Amino acid sequence: MKIETKIVNGLERLSEALKSLLWEQAKTHGISPIQIQILLFVFNHRTDLCNVSYLAKEFNVTKATVSDAVKTLFKKGLLEKDFSPTDNRRYNLIITPTGTALVNQISDYALPVSEELSSFDKLTLADIFDIISKLIFQLNQRGIIQIQRTCFKCKYYSGDKINRHYCNLMKSNLKKQDIRLDCAEFEKMA
Repeated sequence: MKIETKIVNGLERLSEALKSLLWEQAKTHGISPIQIQILLFVFNHRTDLCNVSYLAKEFNVTKATVSDAVKTLFKKGLLEKDFSPTDNRRYNLIITPTGTALVNQISDYALPVSEELSSFDKLTLADIFDIISKLIFQLNQRGIIQIQRTCFKCKYYSGDKINRHYCNLMKSNLKKQDIRLDCAEFEKMA
């Protein structure tokens, strides 16, 4: 078996482990895994990214799937609508205090994986992260991952994506482990 195939199989197993941990939280709190993902996203991102269309692209699901999940989150009092001042048909999602309390309970759902990763040395972790960040970038270039807010696609990034990384916003060199996969200051390259 080729090493690439073994790596893909390993990534699939890790994905299943993360899904299992997410399902565990979902059952505990009476919501679905996609609802947990939506809550975590809304809690951790700018309001302008928190709408049904963007979330559908983010999670690679249909707008109908996100819309149904969001309706349930509204009914449970975990999210609210923040209507556009210019078009009352458009709205962004904001998290309620009840939603924030739930996020605080579920945000560490992947802690067992993080704990296992902490057993590796810092250099190995930096190399793993470097490979993952480059793979995400390449899959985005091929259209397999729809949305990415990583340094490699940001207008503030300069470098060769291999060894030299620089952020023009922070005006500093970045080590490979400093590359962000989900940057709050991300602005798409023109």
